Amino acid sequence: MVTDAEGTQHADALRVLLYLACPDTPATAITATAAAIAQRTEETPGEPVPEAEALRQPVLWHTVGPQDLKRAGLSGVDLTRAYLRNADLRHADLSSATLVRALLDDAILTSANLADANLSHAHFANAILDKAHLTRARLISTQLNGADLSGSDLSGATATFANLSGATVILANLTGIDLTNANLTRTDLSGVDLTGADLSGASVVMANLTGADLTGADLTRTDLTRADLSGAQIRDALGMRLPPGANWDRETRWPAELESVAIQQSDELSPGTYRVRGGSTPDRSSLVRG
Repeated sequence: MVTDAEGTQHADALRVLLYLACPDTPATAITATAAAIAQRTEETPGEPVPEAEALRQPVLWHTVGPQDLKRAGLSGVDLTRAYLRNADLRHADLSSATLVRALLDDAILTSANLADANLSHAHFANAILDKAHLTRARLISTQLNGADLSGSDLSGATATFANLSGATVILANLTGIDLTNANLTRTDLSGVDLTGADLSGASVVMANLTGADLTGADLTRTDLTRADLSGAQIRDALGMRLPPGANWDRETRWPAELESVAIQQSDELSPGTYRVRGGSTPDRSSLVRG
C-alpha cells in the first residue's frame, strides 16, 4: 500500500524526469501526467495515462512558463549538462547532486538544498538562490553573475574562479569559503560573514562590503579597488594592501599594519567618512576641509 507521502514523493520524481525529457512542455501537462502516473503506482501498466497525450501537443511560446520542480527530491542525482533554465526548484533537495555544466539561468532555488553538490562550470546567471544551502558545494568556474544569494549558506564551499559579478550576497554565510581568483566585481557583500575565507587573487573591485566580517580572511593579491569598506571588520586579515579609491569610516577595523597608513593616505569626505587616495580622481569640492 502506497502512502500519501510516498505518492507525493513519486510524483515529484516523475515531474523531474518528465521535465528533463520534455523541457519545452508546459508545466501543467508535466504536473498532470506525473500525478496520474503516481496514482496508478500499484497497477500493472497497460497503456499510457490519458494525461500523457498533452506532452505531444505543439508548444506555444506564450504557454510555456517556469517548470514546477518545487520540493523535488534529487539528492545524489547526476544532472550533468541538464537544461533547467527558468525552473522553479524552491525547497528542492539537490544535496550531493552533480550539476556540472548544467544551465540554470533565471532559475528559482529559494531555500533549495545544494549542500555538497558539484556545480562546477554550471550557469546560474540571474538565478534566485536566496536562503539556499550550499555548504561545501563545488562552484569551480561557476557563473553566478547577477544571482541573488541573499541569506544563503556557502560555508566551506569551493568557488575558485567563480563569477559572482553583480551578484547580491547580503547577509550570507561565507565562512571558510575558497574564492581564490573569483570575480566579485560590483558584488553586494554587505553584512556577509567572510571570516577565514580565501579571497587571494580575487577581483572585488567596486564591491559593497559594508558591515562585512573579513576577520582572518586571506586577501593576498586581492583587488579591492574602490570597494566600500564602511563598517567592515578586517582585523587579522592576511596579505592585505591598502586598496586605492576604497571608502571606509570610523567603524572600519583595519589590520594593525594598515591602521595608520589608511589615515595618512585617505581624504575625509564627510565627518567620519574617508576615501583612500588613488583608484579614481575624487571630486575635491566634496572633501572636508581641515
